[in-house]
Amino acid sequence: MRTRRDQTGVDYLSDALALLGGWSREGREIKRVLRLDDAQHAALTERVKIVADALQLSPSIRRLDGYTQIRVGTPNGALTAGQVTLAARIEDVYRAVTSD
Repeated sequence: MRTRRDQTGVDYLSDALALLGGWSREGREIKRVLRLDDAQHAALTERVKIVADALQLSPSIRRLDGYTQIRVGTPNGALTAGQVTLAARIEDVYRAVTSD
């Protein structure tokens, strides 16, 4: 799916991603870094895998120095509705695992 623009050239998917906060575009990926403990990281990873599988996306989630780094890419580099949806669901999961 290509990024949608209106007649003035506004990129709705980029706007939606910007509203999530904390997410940024880097090359062909969107990324987010979260401060989580080991248990929260494990819970987030499990839950995100379920959502990512449903959206047919393969995010890279790794642990480094007390932080969880998430990257979601596409082969052509265009931001997709699936990526933005996954980012929004990751935000929901993040709130859930940090409020437990």
